[in-house]
Amino acid sequence: MVSALPDDGPVVPRYGLRSLAEVLPALLTALGVPGPAAGPPLPPVRAAGLLLIDGLGTDLLVRHATDAPFLAGLPDAGPLTVGFPSSTSVSLATLGTGLPPGEHGIVGISFRAEDDELLNSLRWVAYGRPQPADLRDRLPPERIQPMPTALERAAAHGVDVAVVAPRDQRASGLTRAALRGGRFQGVHALGDLAADVIGALTGPGRRLCYGYHADLDTLGHVYGPGSLPWRLQLRQIDQLAATIAGHLPSDALLAVTGDHGMVQVTRPYDADTDDALRLGVRHLGGDPRSRHVYAHDGAAPEVLAAWRETLGGDAWVVSREQAVADGWFGPLAPHVQHRIGDVVVALRGTAAVIRSVTEPGMSRLPGQHGSLSREEQFVPLLLAHTPQ
Repeated sequence: MVSALPDDGPVVPRYGLRSLAEVLPALLTALGVPGPAAGPPLPPVRAAGLLLIDGLGTDLLVRHATDAPFLAGLPDAGPLTVGFPSSTSVSLATLGTGLPPGEHGIVGISFRAEDDELLNSLRWVAYGRPQPADLRDRLPPERIQPMPTALERAAAHGVDVAVVAPRDQRASGLTRAALRGGRFQGVHALGDLAADVIGALTGPGRRLCYGYHADLDTLGHVYGPGSLPWRLQLRQIDQLAATIAGHLPSDALLAVTGDHGMVQVTRPYDADTDDALRLGVRHLGGDPRSRHVYAHDGAAPEVLAAWRETLGGDAWVVSREQAVADGWFGPLAPHVQHRIGDVVVALRGTAAVIRSVTEPGMSRLPGQHGSLSREEQFVPLLLAHTPQ
């Protein structure tokens, strides 16, 4: 059964103990791949599948268990914390590398990479330009995220590795940064996603398959988490997971997790129109629930004070140094420090810092994620296993 969550409060990710970073290392251990054991102990298997449901938070699954009876009834080795920010590109890099954001270096949906412009890590383009330019040549994903992935480690030890995901993610910047090392199989819909995951786990030898489904997150953003469209999509995902689990070979394991939860935003602050949130700011990265604020030279203390005063109890507003010291990003590699904002903002409750001019589409979405709330941080690790 899916596990209950602790009481409300800021959730600092539990890197190295119970986070997304430990999931693939645990599966590799179950497959007999040499290396340090990490994460929850799993039974030895010949084939392991990991189904990542974008936007599947523990809190949402508990509240809507009747819409997902199969998932809600599976043993839960979680809940796990996803990391900070609790944003898709950050979580996928954490999952794929087995490392916290402070080590793999993907520290936000948008962040300062190697120069004085922001990299959009979902689309791998220069953030905020009228006609975004593809940066995969100038900022190769393998340089921005240079650490080996868990998929590369598995393949190096003779495991047949497959990545089953939407066709347009083939060779994308994020795929190259976080999920390189597997044979990519592009899919169109739920049917071929299920078929390709089943196929990847069937056959001789050790096998590892990562499968990804995005639509629950999309409907949560557009209609709100827990809305009727979101709940009906959850029902379809429940059938997807049940279908895959029902076709598992007898010596295989299926793990199902999410990359974040989601909250409904009702208290927006607009950084494009509020003078107090613009004063001294050179660049503003991140997303509405988690912001990297890059200050002009010498202006960081002034920016920190202005954001604290303006947002008040609706956010945790800290300096880069405090965010690092408090463990928000985990251990920090030397090349990552400048990527983090001079001021780091994690929104509380139902608040968000939108950008109505620069990010008009995102600013209108009722469902958001990225912060340190329990709703956004905790995801399940559900296990389906047919004994040999």
